[in-house]
Amino acid sequence: MPSLYANDSEQIDRRTSRSICDAVGERLQQRLRPDPQLPTHLEQLLDQLKKCDRDSH
Repeated sequence: MPSLYANDSEQIDRRTSRSICDAVGERLQQRLRPDPQLPTHLEQLLDQLKKCDRDSH
């Protein structure tokens, strides 16, 4: 199996590698967030709860 690195001078330490992975993960989470739109049925239920809450006050 070929080495992941061309030579030892290209290796990075574990801490740097972890920082890079964390940064990439954070950016992916920000860009790949699911659509905030709820299913229609849940929207209707939330609307009913809001109406009941307003009516009770």
